[in-house]
Parts: sequence; C-alpha cells; structure tokens
Amino acid sequence: MRRVHDSRSERGSAAVEITLLAPLLAAFILVVLYGGRLALARQAVQAAAFDAARAASLARTPAEARTQAALMAAATLANQQLPCASTHLDVDVTGFAKPAGTPAIVTVRLACDVPAGDLPGLPATVRVEQQATSALDTFRGRR
Repeated sequence: MRRVHDSRSERGSAAVEITLLAPLLAAFILVVLYGGRLALARQAVQAAAFDAARAASLARTPAEARTQAALMAAATLANQQLPCASTHLDVDVTGFAKPAGTPAIVTVRLACDVPAGDLPGLPATVRVEQQATSALDTFRGRR
C-alpha cells in the first residue's frame, strides 16, 4: 500500500522555519561584524603603540619622547582610519634616567575607545588597549 501525502498539511511550514531562523541569522551576522571590527581595531591600536614606542626611543629627552610618542600614535591611528572616541597614552620614560652604556627601554600603553553603538545590542564604545616596548640605543647620550 502506498501512502498518499497531503500537501496541504505542510503548507506554510517554510515561512515558520524562516521566521524562527531569521533572528539567529541576524545575531550571527552581528557577531561576525563585531568580531571583525574588534580585530581591525586591535591591529590598528597595536600598530600605533609600536610606532609610538619606536618614536619615543629615538628621542633625546623624556619630554621629547612623550611628545613624539603622542604625535606618532595620533598619526598612525589616523592612517589606519580608526575613529577613537577617546584615547589614552601612557609613556614610561624611566629608561632615560639610566646612564649611557646601560640597556634601557621605553614602554608605551595606548588605549582607544572604539565606537560600536551603530551595531544594535552592543555598548556605545569598546576599549581596546595595547602595549609596546622599544629599546633605547645603549651608547646614545641621554638627558
């Protein structure tokens, strides 16, 4: 015996399935967008921190190191086209106090509040922080 399927019993089931899966698909797309945006932001802040540390290590004085680090961090973030709602730069220049001939480093900590409010369900900004170090030239004069 053959069973006869009544096509009327399955009518509208595709619409119900799509209605149930649409929110999950939308949430998945938002997670992918957020993850990609966060990865790009981390890479940009990391590049800015390394550039700032290098610029600070080439300076002769602690004040010049802080100034050069701030300028380089701002320039790199602008080149990376990362719109920070606010930034915080901390430059550790204690290595300048060591006498020439002694190994020393400059450490830069950079934080950027990246806007994420255009994606629904997420906070308005997300803080991305990175740290980088660069060695001071051992035999270069320091002030």
